[in-house]
Amino acid sequence: MMFIKLMKKEPIERTNKRKRTNWTLDEGKYLNLNEIKKLRKACNGIANSVLKDGKVVPVRNWFMVELGLNTGLRVSEMTNLKVSDLLIGYGRSSLIVQNGKGNKKRVVLITSSFKRACLWYLHWKRRKGQRIDEQAYLLTDRNSNKLTTRALQKDFKKCLAKAGLSNHYSIHCLRHTYGSHLYEASNHNLRLVQEQLGHSSVRVTEVYASLMNKEAKESIERLYKRS
Repeated sequence: MMFIKLMKKEPIERTNKRKRTNWTLDEGKYLNLNEIKKLRKACNGIANSVLKDGKVVPVRNWFMVELGLNTGLRVSEMTNLKVSDLLIGYGRSSLIVQNGKGNKKRVVLITSSFKRACLWYLHWKRRKGQRIDEQAYLLTDRNSNKLTTRALQKDFKKCLAKAGLSNHYSIHCLRHTYGSHLYEASNHNLRLVQEQLGHSSVRVTEVYASLMNKEAKESIERLYKRS
C-alpha cells in the first residue's frame, strides 16, 4: 500500500504536448533573380515552340511555374485550384485557396501580368478542347484529369533540367522564392507575406525576415574593412 501511495504522488510526465518544429530558410531553398530569369526563359521558350504542335504538357508546365512564382501556393493547393477559384474578371485580380493548411480559406492577390497569363491559359485550354467549367482543375493532364503532387514535382524537375538549374530544388522552392522576394518588394511587410502565404502565425513568416536582412548582409560585407 505504501508503494502505491508513493507512486500516486509522483509527477506524471505529459507526452501529449505538441512539439514545435523549428525550421530554417537558407539560400539553397529559394531561387535568386538570375535563376528565376533562367527558369522562366526556358519554360516560356519550350511552351512557345510547341504551340503549333498542339502539345499540352510544356504549356501546362509553363503555367505551373508561373503559378508558383506569382502566388506562393503550396503544392497541394496548386493541384486543388479550380477555374472558379480565379477571380480575374473586370477589376478583379486575385484567386481563392479553398482548403489551405488546416482547412483554412484565403484570398491571394495577384499581379496584373499574371492575371493576363491566367486569361491566356484559359483561352488556350478552351482551344485545346480541355474543360474550363467552374469545377475543372487548372493543372490537368491531356485528358483534363487532375494532377497529383508527385506529378507536379516530376514535371518541375524537368523544368529545372531544361533551365540548367540544380536538381536539388523541389517545387516547394517556388513558395519560398515568392515569400522571400515579396518580403523585399513590400518593404519588409511581414503581415502581407503572412497573409499571402497563409501562415497561421507571423512567427513562421519571420524566417524570411532573417534571411532577407539587407542591413545584416551589408554589415557582413564591411567585416574587417574599418581600417
